[in-house]
Amino acid sequence: MKFVSNSLAETDKFANRFLRDLMPQKNRATVVGLYGDLGSGKTTFVQGVGRALGITDSMQSPTFVIEKRYKIYDLRFKNLIHIDAYRLEKWEELKKLGFDELLSDSENLIIVEWADKVADILPKDHIKIFCRFVDEGTREFRLEQK
Repeated sequence: MKFVSNSLAETDKFANRFLRDLMPQKNRATVVGLYGDLGSGKTTFVQGVGRALGITDSMQSPTFVIEKRYKIYDLRFKNLIHIDAYRLEKWEELKKLGFDELLSDSENLIIVEWADKVADILPKDHIKIFCRFVDEGTREFRLEQK
């Protein structure tokens, strides 16, 4: 599935549709990997998911803290875990931060920016969203699910 966004409102619409159709994993967290260059819409997409889940806190990319957790009240998920792997050198660093524990909880929705940096630790069947900068006002999102 491919979606072209020309505004924040359109990215929110894509995030809402994605979340509406998202089926949680039964025995582990649901993991979404975001792939794309700087400025391709990864953080904006996560913010749209957060708004759709009722998060009213300011959601900035956790570039320096690596991970932010948000309590949510969704029928499928209890926690949104937002991870930014940009500053990580290798996937083992994410493991040291307790990723296995996060992954073991089926009530977690984990969204990982810069997923290519930690792909070796992500479940093989994680949902992939490829984000692309088209021009100043346009981003393209391509969803790949197994």
